[in-house]
This record gives sequence, C-alpha cells and structure tokens, in this order.
Amino acid sequence: MSGGMERRAQSTDRLSDRAIKSWLTKRRAGTATTTKLSDGGGLYLTLTPSDSAMWRIKYRYGGAERLYAVGAYPTIALAEARVERDRVKAHLRDGRDPVQMRQLSRVSAVTAADTTLAGVTTAWLAKRKADWSGIHFTKSSQALERDVLPLLGKLPVAEITPAMVAKSIEGISKRGAHDTASKVLWHLVGIFKLAQARGWTSTNPAVPVREELPKKRQHEKRPALLTFAALGEVLRKADVAPISPAVRMAHRLVAFTGARIGNVVNAPWSEFDLENDVPMWRIPRKRMKVADREHDHDMPLGPTIAAELRTWKRATGGGAFVFPSPMGNAHITRESLEKAYRVTLGLAGTHSVHGWRSSLSTLAR
Repeated sequence: MSGGMERRAQSTDRLSDRAIKSWLTKRRAGTATTTKLSDGGGLYLTLTPSDSAMWRIKYRYGGAERLYAVGAYPTIALAEARVERDRVKAHLRDGRDPVQMRQLSRVSAVTAADTTLAGVTTAWLAKRKADWSGIHFTKSSQALERDVLPLLGKLPVAEITPAMVAKSIEGISKRGAHDTASKVLWHLVGIFKLAQARGWTSTNPAVPVREELPKKRQHEKRPALLTFAALGEVLRKADVAPISPAVRMAHRLVAFTGARIGNVVNAPWSEFDLENDVPMWRIPRKRMKVADREHDHDMPLGPTIAAELRTWKRATGGGAFVFPSPMGNAHITRESLEKAYRVTLGLAGTHSVHGWRSSLSTLAR
C-alpha cells in the first residue's frame, strides 16, 4: 500500500531547480541523453533551437494530443509552471480546451481595457479634465463625439490608419469649420500618444494628417467701437434699455474689466473680494481659456464697478452666482447678454460683448 502511494506521489513534481540547471548544462554541452525534462503530469522542459528553455504541457482533448505553451525558464519558475499545469488539468476536468480558454481570457482582458478609439478617448479626456476649463472640456468632448467617434470609435486604436483619420478631419474642413478640424486633430494626436504609452498601438496615425489641414486663415475680427465717446454712448444707452437687471449688471462688469463673457455669466460670488483695500476678482485658472498655467487670474476692480457690485450683492442677497437668472436657472446665459447687444441695443455689426476686450486693449495702448 505504501509503495503504491509512493509511486503516485512521484508521478508529478519530479524536478528541482538544481536538476533543471544540471540538465540544461549537459544539454547545451551535447552530453544530455534526453531532449526533454519531465516534471510529470504532462509538464516538461525543452530546449529550443534558439537555445531558450521553454515549459510545455502535453495534454489530450477531443481525442487528439495537443501542446500548451507556458513560457520560458527561469522567467517562469518551476512553481509557476506547476500552477499552470494544475490550471490546465482543471479545464480538462470541466471539458474545456485549455488553449481556447486562454485565448478567451486574453480577449476579455483586451475588452476590459477598451482599446477602441472611443475607450482611449474617454480615458484621455478624463486626464485632461482637471487642466481645462469646463467650457473647453465640453466643446472638445462634443467635437470628438460628433466628428470622429461615429466613424472610428468602435475600431481598436492599433487598426486605425492615417487615411481613416484624414477622412474624419476632411469632413470637418468641408463644412468650413477649419479651426475645429485643427483642434480635433490636435486632440487625436494626444489620444494616440496615450494609446502608445499604454502599449495599445505602436504608431500615431494622427501625426501625418497635419499635412491635410488647409492653410490657417485669418480670424474674423469681432465688431468693436474704438473711441471713448462711442463706448460712453453704449454705456448710457444700456442704462435705460429694457433689459433685465442681471443682464445689465453683467454688461457693466464686462465693460469695466474686459473679461470674457464665459467667465462673467457664470461667475460665483466666492471669486470676489469687494472689501479688500484693492477690490479683486480672482478667476481660478481652471475657468480660464488656457487652464494649464500655474496661477489664477487676479483682476483688480476699479472704484466704480466695485461699488456697483457691493450694491448689487446686497440687492440680490449674495447667492451662489453673481448674476442669477430671472428665468429660474442657476445664472444668466451667454445668449441673453449677446442678444441684449445685438437686438435690444441695436449694436449688431458695430459692437459686441467680446468687443470690449478689443476696445480696452486698443485704447490702453
């Protein structure tokens, strides 16, 4: 009885590292009598023509003899090879082909990583979100979802070619959105860089497509009045125009600071220090157009606009936003302010909200 148990115990786990090293030395010297070194249970070590020691597991499935490649020794240690042998035996007991199960496992791993362009785009945008303003993030996400992902989103990044990327960019340019085409391509360069860093593709198919972009055109200048007299008339006209108090006050803040309309309409009171010796509006860098610089944007407020803001804060109760919407929304919209200039004040083609930046810059110089 004890002899039978001893023989069964010796049918597997026959090897040791010392025995393996001794066999490899003899094999490479041409003095070994065997071409394989068996650990039992189908697991053995063999030396390939390229002089690599490789683990293999021999098994039978569907009436045919098959081989399962484990890996190279000593990268795959003896103990690891035995664990893999046990896994193969478990699959066979359940009636499954071990090689097929490993292939399915690898497919699942790729799917979990989501190496499609849509998956990598999501990962790339998540990394950019902290450095971009909310508006820039939203516009960039929408552009990619609208112009690129419907055509290429389901493809693995490794299968996307420059010609495929060029087709998407060309479609954007054809509708005249040349700036958008350039920005989307720039985003794609970054997205494929992330895919390269994670080992999902060896090339960046967006880089060569830069040659397909049309020559950069001159930006159309927004209408702006460039004399103090004309700007004063705009201020006087707005004072008596039938526009809501919140829109009128937002217009005043733009006129006295030259701030971007996006930073004005959704400005929270938490950004304003009106009781300081020098009243200040501190716009967090993440809310600025270029959000990856180090410092927040500090904007000193002159006595006139600072006094008006204090009065406005008392009148509105100082809620979350400086310019709450009379329509029940959180704050007024860009369109409400732009429409006041375009329609109510009749300044279409003459002066825009954004035009104050040009006015102040020109007159200051």
